[in-house]
Amino acid sequence: MKKLTTDGNTAAAMASYATNEIAIIYPITPSSPMAEICDEWASAGKLNIFGKPMKVVEMQSEGGAAGALHGSLLAGALTTTFTASQGLLLMIPNMYKIAGEQLPCVFNVAARSLATHALSIFGDHSDVMACRQTGFSMIASRNVQECYDLGIISMITSLNSSLPVLHFFDGFRTSHEINKISVLEDREIARLIPMDKVAEFRARALNPNMPKQMGTAQNPDVYFQNREAGEKFYRSVPQKFSEACAAYYAITGRYYAPFTYYGAKNAENIVVTMCSSTETLERVIDDFNKHSDSKAGLVIVTLYRPFATAEFIKILPNSTKIITVLDRTKEGGSAGEPLYLDVCASLREHFVNIPVLSGIYGLGGKDFTPSCAMAVLQNMINTRKNHFTVGIIDDVTHTSLPLPNYSLPNKCTQCLFYGLGSDGTVSANKNSIKIIGDNTDLNAQGYFVYDSKKSGSVTISHLRFGKEPITAPYEIDMADFLACHNARYIGKYDFLPKLKDNGTLLLNCDWTVDELEQKLPANFKRELASRNIKFYIIDAQKIANELGLRGKINTIMQSAFFKLANIIPYEDAVQAMKIAAKKSYGKAGDAVVEQNYRAIDEGGKSLVEVHIPAKWLHAENEITTEYTQEKSDFANKVMAPIAKLNGDSLPCSVFNPDGHIPTDTAKFEKRGIAPTIPCWLKENCIQ
Repeated sequence: MKKLTTDGNTAAAMASYATNEIAIIYPITPSSPMAEICDEWASAGKLNIFGKPMKVVEMQSEGGAAGALHGSLLAGALTTTFTASQGLLLMIPNMYKIAGEQLPCVFNVAARSLATHALSIFGDHSDVMACRQTGFSMIASRNVQECYDLGIISMITSLNSSLPVLHFFDGFRTSHEINKISVLEDREIARLIPMDKVAEFRARALNPNMPKQMGTAQNPDVYFQNREAGEKFYRSVPQKFSEACAAYYAITGRYYAPFTYYGAKNAENIVVTMCSSTETLERVIDDFNKHSDSKAGLVIVTLYRPFATAEFIKILPNSTKIITVLDRTKEGGSAGEPLYLDVCASLREHFVNIPVLSGIYGLGGKDFTPSCAMAVLQNMINTRKNHFTVGIIDDVTHTSLPLPNYSLPNKCTQCLFYGLGSDGTVSANKNSIKIIGDNTDLNAQGYFVYDSKKSGSVTISHLRFGKEPITAPYEIDMADFLACHNARYIGKYDFLPKLKDNGTLLLNCDWTVDELEQKLPANFKRELASRNIKFYIIDAQKIANELGLRGKINTIMQSAFFKLANIIPYEDAVQAMKIAAKKSYGKAGDAVVEQNYRAIDEGGKSLVEVHIPAKWLHAENEITTEYTQEKSDFANKVMAPIAKLNGDSLPCSVFNPDGHIPTDTAKFEKRGIAPTIPCWLKENCIQ
């Protein structure tokens, strides 16, 4: 095994590429990188465990991709796809056929919201839950390592059970998170794949030399019986999955099971959920159990379909007095959300009388924080509110739990970067994580918050570094180091509260130290002074322009970060950054590589430390960056908080239930955050 710093999509793609012959693809956010990576590897001639490059075929639609995949499986080729959201729903008709015809394959899904009252490109489980009736087995990964491990285990399970598997993980939160993982050599993967089952699958392929007929129509006299004849295959899946996990454990030492228990042996308060929220709950439960007489535990669901009721009952501690089930989807009109109903049915079926509470979290990519997890635990002990929501303020139907003022103790270095979409900040931070993760014994985690406007909008990079494995699938709320790559954010976005006292602030601006007196708002200066923040500035825009990089400040700011953060020796970082620059820009020619080398050198040399004057503690000359034009109620109550990155604070009551918004409001959305703006030179106009 070898260590690798990568993201969830790449981890899943590695497992899929190694074990499949064909990928039929159609891109959709946030699953697109899986298909793109496989296509890139195939073009480069990378071999899978069968000694051949994967054949990658892009279709004109998701429905077309599902149809082509179905045909490829019928022809006896191990075939996969990657999708999410409405793209997955367009595959449902073929999914019923693939499952009914017992064709082994793995769909890899970066689970994402469905468009209901509005479109959302961000993660929840709405799409995969709409597929639970198709007959696919469903396996849930909760972190980057599991995207790889369970991607391989999914393929083994599918082949051994002769049923297709939907392997899913949280879109963006896991698909785009970067972390350090362990990966197998292809020869080790090949030993795990049941080649006898591959041969059986190929032997069932449509073949003119051994003809058979499929896709027939059946009447009421036989359809029911034929449908039920396949039930024995579903009943075998939990055992087949467990056997695959055991074989994987023998090689890797990493344990998986249909359900895994975490927490106190004598826990009375049990949470049941799956995917990335489980890691947050594990850490909060550890802290909770240290300080509470009433103990808590967690049941992690890995094999979601078929739902193994007997195994679920066995994993519950005998001390269990109450269960809370957390779903990351909303099923309007149902008696409860899917996982909640499965848990209730399991208890009823085995005559176990334990009260069950239902909660919804994380819709549309909403962050599931430690305070959300603590609120769930406290609710079981105190009010026992049922059918609740957590992480929002519901002042309409009053389902929301109040959030405690709570955060987890932290053992790693946490860094925040506020960038401008397309300025290279995210790319540079991805490089930084890989430099630290691949060149040191430190663990590194990266997560990137994008605006759906993409280019030209705010990006927030969350980076963590530490000696211990980093299991923190939530955003940073208290950083040791914070970099603001665009001075126009000052006064617009209130980011200083996310920096620790005595922390380090790096500001990219075209102001001199003397000009800061007039340019910085008074409240900003007061906070710098009162919290003893170490303050540095750099004019990366000027450096980039002088080097001919046309505003690309990423390598300059990356170098400045390594100089100030002191995570690894700066000289080592410079060498690693230059190797990365050569790899990234080598195709553009030596001149471009040399420009980036100079940018790296300048980033470390051009930092200016600002010694904060004592008078800033009492600064009064407040300046404003707000527009003065009159705004509508919608602009003031909804648009303004969103524009300030405070949309999480908005309650349910400010929104129209059907999602409509007033017209003529785009004029209020001018953010004024561009570092440079074009000016019309009348004398140059030829008209």
